[in-house]
Amino acid sequence: MQYRRNYVEGGTYFFTVNLQDRGETLLVDRVDELRESVRWVKRRRPFYIDAWVVLPDHIHAVWTLPEGDADYSSRWREIKKRFSKALPQDELRSCVRERKGERGIWQRRFWEHTIRGDQDFRHHVDYVHYNPIKHGMVNQLKDWPFSSFHRYVVNGVYPTGWHGS
Repeated sequence: MQYRRNYVEGGTYFFTVNLQDRGETLLVDRVDELRESVRWVKRRRPFYIDAWVVLPDHIHAVWTLPEGDADYSSRWREIKKRFSKALPQDELRSCVRERKGERGIWQRRFWEHTIRGDQDFRHHVDYVHYNPIKHGMVNQLKDWPFSSFHRYVVNGVYPTGWHGS
């Protein structure tokens, strides 16, 4: 079976993007490089980050694309490429990746889900924000620095002590 992505112009999507080595802490260790990669792509191919959390070995995000634009794949490809280029080339690579000239930092694919309404949106935004607790990173979300949760608190969407619903 061949997986087919759902592309909706101006759509809102939930993503999970993983490092190749799920035991790594590269994303939080090098979060500044990740942030700069995202900023670079957003300047050239705008999108709105509805929710975002960076964990040591994976990212969850909810994005909304501009009207008339459904190309989230090239945005993720460019973010991953820019982040990888900012790092020293010291990761282990398979023979296949070496032969293709690929880095061994990211899993090749990512998970995508097209948001289908307000309830689906709330569910996925909550899931993004709850993830640091789910993975045992913190006991209180306010203590995890790499999350849009803090923006949601400032905007009055969540109370500071929110920990999932």
